[in-house]
Amino acid sequence: MITSPSDLLKGYVELSSLPTVFIRINEAVNNPRSSMNDIGKIISEDAGLTARLLMVVNSAFFNFPQRIESITKAIGIVGTQQLRDLALATSIIKLFKGIPSDLVDMEKFWKHSVAVGIAARTLATLHREANIERFFVAGILHDIGRLVMYVKIPDLSREALLRARKNNQLLYVTETEVIGFDHAAVGRALMQIWKLSAYQEEVVGFHHNPGLATRFPVETAIVHVADILAHGMGFGSSGEQYVPPLNAEVWERLSLQVSVLAPACEQIDRQFDDAVKIIL
Repeated sequence: MITSPSDLLKGYVELSSLPTVFIRINEAVNNPRSSMNDIGKIISEDAGLTARLLMVVNSAFFNFPQRIESITKAIGIVGTQQLRDLALATSIIKLFKGIPSDLVDMEKFWKHSVAVGIAARTLATLHREANIERFFVAGILHDIGRLVMYVKIPDLSREALLRARKNNQLLYVTETEVIGFDHAAVGRALMQIWKLSAYQEEVVGFHHNPGLATRFPVETAIVHVADILAHGMGFGSSGEQYVPPLNAEVWERLSLQVSVLAPACEQIDRQFDDAVKIIL
């Protein structure tokens, strides 16, 4: 019997570890003895990852004046931690396969995730946050617990979907009613298994309830608002039929003017198609 997110993930061999190349990159970034060349060499051993990362850094995402032709140069300009985070974002999407189409349209799911990532990155820039790529990764990861649920407990997930539609409820609410916990809790448990940062664990775990975030309240607030913007703009879908409610206290926490939303949405709209082509 599954009584917690940890129970759900127990024995899930397919997701027991992240892609090897990301683990090696992460270890190198965290090793003070590693050089940019060391990190570049690890990335370059994976031709697909190299191509994707170069496409990202040469896209409108960064809008550099000159084309970047090598990973080493990309690391020098973008930064080791930022490129590590982008490597994670481009690797995660390849992990999930074989999910029943009646539960989720995978293309729409990842389009929503990419849109949240772009929105979070945009809001983080407006808020003058450091390492804004971590916000893009948070957007990619924020609903990942829902995919785990679709794979591990498809019947219960289907019941939650049907109840949400029948009762005109938010899906994460019916997940808790039917299963005992929602996708955000599963995502948080997955971040722990993957041994990702406490930042990612809290942002993923509390993006629907940002008031519960104690260590990274601002970061969680940004992803919370980004999720709402992506839903409101109609970019993809993770299964949720309604726009989740905005936590007013969290919006005040960000100290952003409402007037920034229109230009932010324009920027998200401009970057969305390019990002989808690159990431997906």
